[in-house]
Amino acid sequence: MKIYHSLKDFKPTSQTIVTLGTFDGVHKGHKKIIERLVSNAAAMGGETVILTFFPHPRMILQDGSDIKLLNTIDEKSILLDQCSIDHLIIHPFDQEFSRLTAEEFVEDVLVKQLNLKKIIIGYDHRFGRNRTANIDDLKEFGKQFNFEVEEISAQEIDDVAVSSTKIRTALTDGNILLANSYLTYDYFLTGTVIKGNSIGRTINFPTANLDIDDKHKLIPKNGVYIVRSVLNGKQTFGMMNIGFNPTVNGDKKTIEVHYFNFNDDLYHQKVQVTVLDRIRDEFKFNSLEALKTQLEADQKNTLDWIKKNQNE
Repeated sequence: MKIYHSLKDFKPTSQTIVTLGTFDGVHKGHKKIIERLVSNAAAMGGETVILTFFPHPRMILQDGSDIKLLNTIDEKSILLDQCSIDHLIIHPFDQEFSRLTAEEFVEDVLVKQLNLKKIIIGYDHRFGRNRTANIDDLKEFGKQFNFEVEEISAQEIDDVAVSSTKIRTALTDGNILLANSYLTYDYFLTGTVIKGNSIGRTINFPTANLDIDDKHKLIPKNGVYIVRSVLNGKQTFGMMNIGFNPTVNGDKKTIEVHYFNFNDDLYHQKVQVTVLDRIRDEFKFNSLEALKTQLEADQKNTLDWIKKNQNE
């Protein structure tokens, strides 16, 4: 898959089969649409194009929007790369782009820049300045500019919307297994390892402190999780705590990972942490010794979980 960070960077060599949207989560609802895109391209002989936007349009059009997303743009690119797509265009969304009329969007973007042969789009899709045009208008433009429009049904669109809502709710509730079942992959966080307060080292549970680069990334409910990363080319398991470290009177939310049998320096490295299951809520303990005792129990539970689930 080739990635472009602006429409002007894309130079089609053949006609394209296009869909567009945020595709946040790239979950099973999205994958149904992507599968249809790929099958159409195979049947018609065109190349597949997904057009998405960054920042998310709501961040630009809604003042004070605090939308939480399942994927950063880099994470989304990784997931879409696994879907047999030819081209991913991540176009900067700004006020100027939002003011394109429906006809300008169709003629200048879809027809002239994408060399559109067919578009696969939701029945409820609205586009153009102030979102005034709908699927029927798009079909009329299709007749005018000689491209096909395939409508995604209400049921399929509802499946996508419901999936996204359910995933966000499950993560907010700490139900990582349910979220992963909707995603069809394990939810993951990507961040840079930064220096923490090193308290974990004093009780033999050193942690990698993760700084999430994108403030809009949805972070699961506070608590302790079973996680996996690939470090120095090797699959490594561990435990992750999300929360405020109440035992040491922490006042800032942190994400800390203790990796098993791993002592290398990870400072300033970018790490992907895959979240497999949740162990418990975050608690305040009476002492560091009590916390250590609980972490030892968590580690045993985690290792038992790994042994059971990795052998299935």
